[in-house]
Amino acid sequence: MPACRIAVLFVITLVGAVTSAAGDNSSSALTEQHRMELVRTFNSDLVYIRARFPMGKTGLTIKDGKLSPSGEQLERLLALWGPSVKPGDRAMITQFLIRNDRIHLEINGGPVKKNKWYQHIQVGAGGGMMTPGGGGSADPINNPRGSYVDVVFDQHVPDLTVEQLKQMLWPVFDFDSKSPLQAYLETVPPKVKQAIENHQVLVGMNREMVIYAKGRPEKKIREKDNETEYEDWIYGNPPQDVDFVRVVGDQVVRVETMKVNGEKLVRTEKEVDLGGPTVATAAQKEERPANAPTLRRPGEEVPDAHPSGSSSGPAPIPDIPQPPSPQPQ
Repeated sequence: MPACRIAVLFVITLVGAVTSAAGDNSSSALTEQHRMELVRTFNSDLVYIRARFPMGKTGLTIKDGKLSPSGEQLERLLALWGPSVKPGDRAMITQFLIRNDRIHLEINGGPVKKNKWYQHIQVGAGGGMMTPGGGGSADPINNPRGSYVDVVFDQHVPDLTVEQLKQMLWPVFDFDSKSPLQAYLETVPPKVKQAIENHQVLVGMNREMVIYAKGRPEKKIREKDNETEYEDWIYGNPPQDVDFVRVVGDQVVRVETMKVNGEKLVRTEKEVDLGGPTVATAAQKEERPANAPTLRRPGEEVPDAHPSGSSSGPAPIPDIPQPPSPQPQ
């Protein structure tokens, strides 16, 4: 084959490859039809949360299926600013934007307070000035307690369907669950999920898991063992089985069950490892009740929290399984 023909064929092949690549880039751009479908579907949509979002101006980012920040970096943000939402919570997508290489979704008003247009207007009345609507401070959606997630792509937002974007958002949003419990169970290890469904508490669970498994405790006792502060969550009343769940920080360290027949079962070895530190949840932020009672169990030493002969504190809880004495109102 002559050299000139080879050169012509090479040029034609090269031009064809460049044209094909350009055509692929053009076809992969988000179409107007899919853009409108995404906006209609996700804007003001209600979702269940699958990940912890920190408050503050730093939200979450999803790129190539990986969620960031995570690990210790996420724990620092949560410890510094507190959680905006946590797994099992229901939230509203209050803003949906498509920007260059990312899709931006804000939940519960986002991290920054936004004023409506009429809140920039002041009206004179009675010699003073006032803002219609009071400036929006009473509007929970406009309070800066929300957060956001960015789905980031390499160069530009490709052509996406609603279902494809839902799959990308699966690490943070649950679009299919029908209840907070169902949404929360999708975020925990299989062993924890089975325990919650059976209303059992495992050593190593956190507070949120205990509440999903057993509900909020009927009684909660706060005590101190040397330098360690703990809480005992009490479930049940004689003549039924009574469970004492001891929580240190945000972790269950001991589960004691007093059976109706007088048998005492104690578990202290970790039964589930959640991996890494956990952050205090809203359950830990309840106010400490005044004159919290002390807890006395068979075979345990009485803490020295109350001086002997004190008559101001409430009477101790009777030994299980005897019915407790009625407390004065």
